Amino acid sequence: MGALNRVFPDKQDHNISLSPSQTNVSLTPFGGNSTFEGDMDEVKRPLSARVIDSFRRDIHASVTRGSIGGRRRSYDAEAAAVATANSPLVRRLKGRHLQMIAIGGSIGTGLFIGTGRALALGGPASILIAYCLIGGMIFCTVQALGEMAVMFPVAGSFAAYSTRFIDPALGFAMGWNYLMQWLVVLPLEIVAASITVDYWSPNIRLNALWVAIFWILICCINLFGVRAYGEAEFVFSTVKVTAVIGYIILGSIINICGGPGASYLGFTYWQVPGAFNHGFKGLCSTFVTAAFAFAGTELVGLAAAETQNPRKTLPVAIKQVFWRIATFYIASVLLIGTLVRYNDERLLSGSSDYDAKASPFVISIQNAGIQVLPSVMNAVIMISVLSVGNSAIYGSSRTLAALAEQEQAPSIFRYIDRKGRPLAAILLASLLGALAFAAASTIQVELFNWLLALSGLSSIFTWGSICLAHIRFRRAWRVQGYSLDELGWQSPTGIWGSYVGFTMNALVLVAQFWTGFSPVGHEQHDTNWLVKNFFQAYLTVPIVALFFIVYKFWRRTKFVKLRDVDLFTGRRELNLKVLVAQEREERMHWPRWKKLYKFLC
Repeated sequence: MGALNRVFPDKQDHNISLSPSQTNVSLTPFGGNSTFEGDMDEVKRPLSARVIDSFRRDIHASVTRGSIGGRRRSYDAEAAAVATANSPLVRRLKGRHLQMIAIGGSIGTGLFIGTGRALALGGPASILIAYCLIGGMIFCTVQALGEMAVMFPVAGSFAAYSTRFIDPALGFAMGWNYLMQWLVVLPLEIVAASITVDYWSPNIRLNALWVAIFWILICCINLFGVRAYGEAEFVFSTVKVTAVIGYIILGSIINICGGPGASYLGFTYWQVPGAFNHGFKGLCSTFVTAAFAFAGTELVGLAAAETQNPRKTLPVAIKQVFWRIATFYIASVLLIGTLVRYNDERLLSGSSDYDAKASPFVISIQNAGIQVLPSVMNAVIMISVLSVGNSAIYGSSRTLAALAEQEQAPSIFRYIDRKGRPLAAILLASLLGALAFAAASTIQVELFNWLLALSGLSSIFTWGSICLAHIRFRRAWRVQGYSLDELGWQSPTGIWGSYVGFTMNALVLVAQFWTGFSPVGHEQHDTNWLVKNFFQAYLTVPIVALFFIVYKFWRRTKFVKLRDVDLFTGRRELNLKVLVAQEREERMHWPRWKKLYKFLC
């Protein structure tokens, strides 16, 4: 407990939660504003001066005293826990922001475009099964994440939980894995947005112009701070959710009544050409596409450090967001399978995996003979990819800042300005978005296939690490003498849900290895293509392993023993036993329908 005692010398009782006023460290008030904003509320200054000053470094932004690793090769995990627990990021996100952030980070190209390739490879039954299985895995994962995030709403939560509960080397690997995922997604989504414009005016020379417009828009939103990001995601996600609901209603009408000149469809396409394509291998080929479509759901946990009341809003957001996404996704893929044949040539005719012309949503509306709505759907796809790009800067910048606070990234990225923005990290993420200008070049497809390979399985590793961290947390909680009644919120699936989630993530990795080594239709390709395809499908695995092994030996990190797991730093709830007891007493008088509703929502 050396680092913890240095920061909180008089507070060693693990049953006491500290407030900023009880320490010698100036922290961001948990209510929301930065230290700078609180000091300057009564001072009237010109707008230009306030704007300029807001980008200057907050002198109280870093809570780390001394060095976590310093010149020593050993790693001080306790000091890292203090750094992430007392993050100066401002708490301005409300419950509605939190819910829409998770939806906004998920509904994008994976659903609107990626399902087309999955449908072609596996058939309608395969994508329905894949989305149901991955959806169940995500349910277990986000419940585990919610339980930990309520107790420890720390910055860079995924990597921080792995560092604290498992091994700092794994936290380092998971942090950089998640960082690379979002750094790569940003240019990919900007390119996707520019490609959607080609639907109306195909001209590759104009792609660079559209890239510049979208890039500047996304960067500006994030530079206005977390509140602007939350409001933008609320608007973007409202449009997307409305569009998906509208499509589900329209698709149901088309299926039952048919479009102009059409008739009842039902499950005709499940019979001819069939429900499955390429058998079991076709089913396995759809798992990664389904996982990519759900990627971003975990952002709700990353935003915990910037949420006004994590204990109240996180459980509600996690449960409601999952069920909304699961409903939208499963209902959508079910309809798509009844409205579009899996052997429709347009599903694989796009110039890339981000080409809206290959979207089964657009194709199904075209098949119905409706003239205007395909353009409307394409506009929704453009908004969706912009939303995911917006989330990419948020996710990458917060992860990079948290890694820097733990001295697992260059210290310059610890720069937090007076508005609570991780400015250096935001600027790096924004600059890497400039890779999107390759959209106007002839190497566009090749370049972005390799960029996508860097993050292809990142979400699987992230979700697996969350489940494993939760398993370790629950075991340490029991070993150190705590009871489940002392948890701020209990995961409905418990520790067994995390075992199921971790196992399913491992099975997805196995399925991806098989389909990467022996892809569908591999007999039609030469050896060089097969080798290239395997590395593009599985490149994430050796990169994550390299990060883990190198850091493990360089920092000489050790696997954290259960009795040594830090269950104190970052616990911000006061009188937790009393609050939980009052809430449970209230729940005892709920009718059965309300208990069921609260369990699900």
